Amino acid sequence: MNFSRILNFILIVIGGIVAIYAQARADQNQYILIGGICILMIGVYRISRNIPSKDDSENQE
Repeated sequence: MNFSRILNFILIVIGGIVAIYAQARADQNQYILIGGICILMIGVYRISRNIPSKDDSENQE
């Protein structure tokens, strides 16, 4: 695994943990929840950038 892939998985895990932590508390802090979701989505976006499209592979053949 290269460094970029590891960083993406770390971002997803940290974002998920922060989002769950912010939502689980009795006095929810909306800013922490939004921050966790943003970190999670950045990780998912960075992973999805590297996945080739189905249409691209069909057109190349």
